[in-house]
Amino acid sequence: MKLSGQTVLVTGGASGIGLALAERFIQNDNKVIVIGRNPFKLDQLKDKYPGVTTYCCDLAVRDQLDTLVQQLRDYHPELNVIINNAGIQHNYSFVEEPASTDRVAEEITVNLTSPIELIGRLIPDLLPHQEAAIVNVSSGLGFVPKKSAPVYCATKAGLHIFTKALRYQLENTNIKVFEIIPPVVDTEMTKGRGRNKISPDQLAAQFLAYYRKNRTEVPIGKVKLLVHIQRWFPALADKILKNS
Repeated sequence: MKLSGQTVLVTGGASGIGLALAERFIQNDNKVIVIGRNPFKLDQLKDKYPGVTTYCCDLAVRDQLDTLVQQLRDYHPELNVIINNAGIQHNYSFVEEPASTDRVAEEITVNLTSPIELIGRLIPDLLPHQEAAIVNVSSGLGFVPKKSAPVYCATKAGLHIFTKALRYQLENTNIKVFEIIPPVVDTEMTKGRGRNKISPDQLAAQFLAYYRKNRTEVPIGKVKLLVHIQRWFPALADKILKNS
């Protein structure tokens, strides 16, 4: 994939991993469109990078997703790269507290349903381009789960399998399908959790090295080792991650 001259959409791009990815693409002379739920953070991003286009949108809300897709079609026909980064994680025990229907639904919608729907609706717009890409941000926890976040782990496992199957469907098209598989990254979502975190900028740098070589499965940092352990010693991988 070319590193410059593209039009790149980043969901959840006003902070954390999404911001780091957006900044890398900005620095490589791409047109960048950032989607976020926090208007204050989006305004801060615009102040820093006036050339960025931002849309305040909660992808979990049907009407807002519909409006966003129409805006992208009307104003950004050149869009050829979609990065599905937006995600949330709730940590709770089904044993110790009643399952909240709203909380479960929110995680599933934001982490899994919304990226699938956004991709499905925008693939027809990507196909005419000579080069296009879909990038999904999953997690090492989609391969080996931890007990404190079962719904999050399930959504990331689902996104991993969806990404793999979508890659099969699109293998004879111009659209490359990438999957970023992060370890624990130092973001607001992981505040107070995890050790030896990598920075969002380290993740973005590692991803671009894979991206420019069209290496579509992108294990980041310690996930490279985790994938091998899970393949050959699954019981050990489970032991490592279970109480992480």
